[in-house]
Amino acid sequence: MKVLMLNGSARPNGNTHRALVEVGEQLKKEGIDYEIVNLGVKPILDCVGCGQCSQKGCVFGDEDGVNEFIQKAREADGFVFGTPVYYAHPSGRIQSFLDRVFYSSGAVFAFKPGAAVAVARRGGTSASFDVLNKYFGISRMPIIGSTYWNLVHGAAPGEAEQDAEGLQTMRNLARNMAYFLKCQAAGREAGIPLPETERTSRTNFIR
Repeated sequence: MKVLMLNGSARPNGNTHRALVEVGEQLKKEGIDYEIVNLGVKPILDCVGCGQCSQKGCVFGDEDGVNEFIQKAREADGFVFGTPVYYAHPSGRIQSFLDRVFYSSGAVFAFKPGAAVAVARRGGTSASFDVLNKYFGISRMPIIGSTYWNLVHGAAPGEAEQDAEGLQTMRNLARNMAYFLKCQAAGREAGIPLPETERTSRTNFIR
């Protein structure tokens, strides 16, 4: 089993990355592999609603790694998306990236567990956490929590190391993710099918 993580920070080795590593190293102790994809500083296009999505993913995905991430997601069993907090919100780059990932390939994530992680100097973490959870909720993904909201505090690189409770929360998040993945695997082995999904009704009150 493998958990795919996304670091929405422009700093590949900043506090957001540190939080994700804490999750990943605990996953390894639980017998689960992990990989962190760093968005870095490369430009990321917004979704423009062009409707040109295909089995490959986004028509613009080869330019900034969206389709590469989608291919990795096909093979992953669970996900953790981490973001720094900018003006009480996730980074614009992770939102642009995930908008295109989920708009073009949301079915890839169905019934796979997801967890959001937000990192900030002080405020805005819970709002950012809530925004990232929206991607899971609309995509039929179980949401993994912890012993507190999945938050870590730190501004300058290295400060997350001082947030003992935040790192503890990351480890408990990893344990919960591992437990769910193992339960899900046991369910598959027992022949329990995934739930059916209805798609016949779509109500639109705007005429």
